[in-house]
This record gives sequence, structure tokens and C-alpha cells, in this order.
Amino acid sequence: MEDMLAVNIRTFRKQRRMTQEQLAEALGVTVGAVYKWEAKLSTPELKMIMQMADLFDASVDVLLGYRMKDNRPEAIVERLYRYCQTLNPAAPAEAEKALSRYPNSLQVVYTCANIYLTYGFAQHNPAFSRRSLELLEQSRILLPQGDTSDISEETILGTIADVHFQLGELEKAMEILKKHNAGGRFSHVIGSTLAAFMDRTEEAVPFLSEAMARGMICLVNAVLGYVFVYRSRGDWKSALDITRLGNTLVESLMKDGAPGFMEKTYAETRLVLAYTQAKAGFPEESRESLRKAAELAARFDSMPNYSLQSMRYMENAEHTSVFDELGVTASDSIELLLRLLDDVEFTAQWREVYAGREQ
Repeated sequence: MEDMLAVNIRTFRKQRRMTQEQLAEALGVTVGAVYKWEAKLSTPELKMIMQMADLFDASVDVLLGYRMKDNRPEAIVERLYRYCQTLNPAAPAEAEKALSRYPNSLQVVYTCANIYLTYGFAQHNPAFSRRSLELLEQSRILLPQGDTSDISEETILGTIADVHFQLGELEKAMEILKKHNAGGRFSHVIGSTLAAFMDRTEEAVPFLSEAMARGMICLVNAVLGYVFVYRSRGDWKSALDITRLGNTLVESLMKDGAPGFMEKTYAETRLVLAYTQAKAGFPEESRESLRKAAELAARFDSMPNYSLQSMRYMENAEHTSVFDELGVTASDSIELLLRLLDDVEFTAQWREVYAGREQ
């Protein structure tokens, strides 16, 4: 505030076309006093600040440069994350102020826990990491009364494991993650930690395999969703780019000559690639992608196999059984995709290519 006061005295004086001598005369002080205020060499007394505010037709707050912070919980959270992005050293102290204001706000407590997690790692400060653990345990207690959908028991536990990892307590981190790994939620972290940091490579394999399968399915779904987003924007270049990305991934994960679920997945992504190629102005490439999709769909449907034996990097895949939400057969999935794409000309091209695949 002192810095802003000096700047504001000079700014208001110049706006009124006053010299330092004129301002000194109006206030009944020496020119040297005005010079020192503007040079930040001294600070006027409160009574003098009030007198200047009256002279400049401004409030004392404005003259001081004081702006009241928005201290609603959501505003505090946003401010703390902005501090975090630049590793502003004020963040830990601001976090404690936020906790004193809202000690029972799940959103605030969990955010502050993440602040201490970040600064504990960045500054190699175990005390910050331990403070993060305290706040995370407090978050678990507050969870039933929380009103935010992005914080759950699983997210808190995952963050607790991150803190233990940061502190070098790898066994403790693994114990937490394995215990709460329903649906393979933490398999990618468990597998990579066991293999890279704990030299337990064989133990890591089932987790890594599960993470690869889960990651592929997540990415394919995201790619499909983005195609519809970009279509709504008329951005066919981006639609084509992201569909190519998805196809490259699926193709690179297919095991040569191995029948299985990957054939069905690749038929689906290849069909969507054909659609974006057609819309982006590549009719020949689109036709070739349709032929490939038809070949894959027919091959899968002739001998359905829902295991992930056809996926590279999968071990013990003979015990897997995978389905997607598009359809049981490849033909079912493609028919659903065609209905969603809702393009008469493209659907006609597909039927023509599929019917003539053996000619």
C-alpha cells in the first residue's frame, strides 16, 4: 500500500496540474515533504492522507491503493491456484489465512492440502508435505458435507499416496493405492512406481497391462467425443487430426495376426477416420479407410473374440473379457456410429464398400 500511496499522490497531483510546490502550499507542508512522499522516502500521517484525499476528491482507500480482496471460498481457491502456477512464495501463508477463515470448507481445505503438496515437492520441504497430509485427513472428515463433485474419497486417497511418495514412503503409498484400486483407477501409478522406483518389475506387469487397456479405451472415447465437438464448430482439420491420432494409437497397439477385441476397436476408429477424411476433402483416403474398416468388421464378426489377446503389451490377456458401449458386434457398433454421424451420403458409401468387400 505504501508503494501505491506514493504513486497515487504523484498521479493525482499531475491530474490536477499541480506542482509539488503548489501541493505543499495547499497542504501547509514543505516542498521537501511532498518530494519525500512521492519518492517513497517517508509516509504522510493518517490525518495528512485524509486531507489529501479530500483535496483530490478521492476516498482514502483509493489514495492508498487498497482494494478489498474477494474472500469467498471459490475466489480464494482460484487465487491460491494462481499462486501455485508461478510458485508464488506467498501461497503457504495465504493458505493458512484461508484455513482460518474457512476451516470447515472441504473445497478450501483440500485446495490448501494441494498447495502444501506442491510447495513441499518444489522446495524439498518435508514439513510442508506433512502439513498436506494433515489437511488431507481433515478433507476426508469433511467429505460427507462437501458440495463439490470433483473431490471424492478416491481423489483424496490418491493425493495422500502422492504425499507419501514425495516423502519417500513408497510402501505406504503402494498400500493405499492397491487397497483402493477398484476398476484399475490407480493401476498406472502402481505399475510405474513398482517398476521404475521399487525394482519390482514382474509385480508391476498386471497393473501396467490394465493401465494400458484402460488408457486406450479412455483415449478412443475422448477422440470420438472431440470429433462431434469439432464437427459442431465446422473445424474439419482438427477433427481429422485427432482422429488420425486415435487411429495411430489403436493400430500401434494391435498385435499382428492375433484375433480379438482390437479388431473391433480398429474397425470403429477407422470408420470415424473415413468420415473425417471425407469431410476434410480427402475422398480417396476416405474410401481406403472404409475398405479397411469393412475388412476388420467382417473378420471380427466371423469369429468374435472379446479378449485383449490382440493387444500388444498385454500379459495374461486370456483371462480378459472386454466390451464397449457401441455394440456387441462390429457391425452393431458401426451401425450406431453411422446413426450418430447422421450423414446420408457417407452411410451410402459405407454400405457400398461393405457389400463389395469380397469382389
